[in-house]
Amino acid sequence: MPIILLRLGKQLMAENKIRVVMDKEIIDRSLTRIAYEILEKNKGITDLVLVGIRTGGVYLAERLKNKISSIEGEEIPLGVLDITLYRDDISISKKKPRLGTTKILFSLEDKKVILVDDVLFTGRTIRAAMDALIDFGRPKMIQLAVLIDRGHRELPIRADYVGKNLPSSLWEEVAVNLVEKNGRDEVTIVEGN
Repeated sequence: MPIILLRLGKQLMAENKIRVVMDKEIIDRSLTRIAYEILEKNKGITDLVLVGIRTGGVYLAERLKNKISSIEGEEIPLGVLDITLYRDDISISKKKPRLGTTKILFSLEDKKVILVDDVLFTGRTIRAAMDALIDFGRPKMIQLAVLIDRGHRELPIRADYVGKNLPSSLWEEVAVNLVEKNGRDEVTIVEGN
């Protein structure tokens, strides 16, 4: 059975032209670099908090928290943000929205918030996330950390910290697979038909 699945997987990869653009080691190195960049830009962890956008951003924010905490020897707050009700396509989507949980158990007042997501694409998710954050308080500043920036912005939003710039076509799909969700760490790009 595993041999058949392996052959099927290879066949699908060949037909759909799946390319692995980041493996486990590259993802880990990118997150380490981002952690150091965050510390350098913010001159340490004073008033620094991380907020991951559900779901992929949460896993990456947890990893960044661990890296920053091990560098600084001190824990920093971590929050989880669900943006479902803040999306601008909720009324036109045919899919029923699936609500997640927001968990921000600390004040955002005068904090330097590092908003974390897996892929930056049109910018609409980040716009929704900033709207949601403002409902929790008035941060001193909001900075954005993403693993992948694939371009094609529809809103004037840019990331402060980027793991990899990955120019892509609109017909390509960028997938961030993380151990916590998919059992492996890799970023793939799939050319659609």
